[in-house]
Amino acid sequence: MTKPDIAFIAELETIVTERLAAGGEQSYTARLAAAGTKRIAQKVGEEGVELALAAAAGTQQETIDEAADLVYHLIVLLASRGLSLEDIATRLSARHSG
Repeated sequence: MTKPDIAFIAELETIVTERLAAGGEQSYTARLAAAGTKRIAQKVGEEGVELALAAAAGTQQETIDEAADLVYHLIVLLASRGLSLEDIATRLSARHSG
């Protein structure tokens, strides 16, 4: 089994955007978005805390799992606000070069 490269994160962002556009009850992503930005933000906060706890006292795998959950929910939050990881990368790049 080959290890996926970081390009999968861009693919995941596309999947999330498609599911948000499709709506409906069939996907967790669409149901989460239907609950509103406040609920999505709550999930981001929850996953952030879980990641911090895993990093402080958990295993490597727990840290990976919680980081994955956080990245997913962050992508959903950004997409729900009409933003993308590219927007974040642009800002990080500007901070780095500034």
